[in-house]
Amino acid sequence: MTPMAPVTAVTVVGLDAAGAPPHPALAPVLATAGLVVGAARHLAAVPVPAGADTIVLGPLAPALRRLAEAVDAGVPAVVLASGDPGLFGIVRRLRAAGLPLRVVPAVSSVAAAFARAGLPWDGAAVVTAHGRDPRAAVNACRALPLVAVLTAPGAGAAELGAGLIGWSRRLLVAEYLGAAAERIRAVTPEQAATETWAEPHVLLSLADGAPAVPSDAAPSDAAPSDAVLDRVAPGGMRADNQPAAAPAGGWALPEDRYAHRDSMITKSEVRALVVARLRPRLGRLIWDVGAGSGSVGIECALLGAAVLAVEQDPEAGATIRANAAAHAVHVRLVTGRAPAALADLPEPDAVFVGGGGVDVLPAVVDRQPERVVLTLAALDRVAPAVGLLRAAGYTVEGSQLSAARLADLPGGSIRLAATNPVVVLTGERQ
Repeated sequence: MTPMAPVTAVTVVGLDAAGAPPHPALAPVLATAGLVVGAARHLAAVPVPAGADTIVLGPLAPALRRLAEAVDAGVPAVVLASGDPGLFGIVRRLRAAGLPLRVVPAVSSVAAAFARAGLPWDGAAVVTAHGRDPRAAVNACRALPLVAVLTAPGAGAAELGAGLIGWSRRLLVAEYLGAAAERIRAVTPEQAATETWAEPHVLLSLADGAPAVPSDAAPSDAAPSDAVLDRVAPGGMRADNQPAAAPAGGWALPEDRYAHRDSMITKSEVRALVVARLRPRLGRLIWDVGAGSGSVGIECALLGAAVLAVEQDPEAGATIRANAAAHAVHVRLVTGRAPAALADLPEPDAVFVGGGGVDVLPAVVDRQPERVVLTLAALDRVAPAVGLLRAAGYTVEGSQLSAARLADLPGGSIRLAATNPVVVLTGERQ
């Protein structure tokens, strides 16, 4: 039997975002390459052999076709990329095209940006706004204390900053990483929204305490103080190394895990269904309208969602803040009466209406969130709520929940103590 010829792999080489010389593996693979693919700046940065064909990356399809032809013909091919090409980079697209790969990574732009800022990033979430709806990246920054965003034209620091106005965030924008003009600037969301930023750049979003750095500071001047570091790092990393995973302590927590008054809290049995219907996760924005103690919004935040709690009572607002702090999550509080308080809020993915009931629904459905979840104790409000949701184009399902909890009796006996029944309505946009 004739042995099969070895498959020629495409070598993907990352050029260091931190500005270090190329990896030693690049020189020998370039010397024998018959095809070299990369952005114009990458091709200009390395000694491409005179006899090699080159493709300047624009649309990816022509490059994929040429690379496949090179593999079939046994021609060595090299793809040049930025930093670590396996981190939201070209490796995914090349693998999807079925190309055999050898990957030689360099320092990623994310690692370089954190290094320039002098910050640890083992607890950071890394997301991308490149080639997709940037709202998910904005919501990750709203939800988590430490986020790195790979940006794109039209989805950069200006757009992300505009989406973070109203959230307590400090932004570090790293431009020209690895180049002579490299700089990192610390700005507020408001400042970021009004600037024009160099492409490409990386944005770091930090909750609270970001360093106050002059806009013209050199990279070496941008490192935060130890005091800033102490505030950022503990909130950025969880003990289980998951910045946005299911909470280790669970959800649908007992009512005594939240400060509340006069039983003004969604019971845990109801909360379990409500949170399930809201489908919170990283990248989504949840409104908690008539938030009360904030328990529903807090549990959505524990599952990685960005949360806006709307509450008209200032005393309840203070309770929401205290509960959010106790559970180590960020919930943005809007103090005001719905529906008027909803007018200028960013677009939600899902809305829970725990207070205000049917009177609030028209303003909610006008914003066309994917899902609306409503709890009602009064049966006479169920039919009007269902009618409003259906008229707005939502399919509606509902359940009446009645729970009876174990309660001790004198002498060691146990009885069942009924909680008030509640109707849970869920509208899903068609």
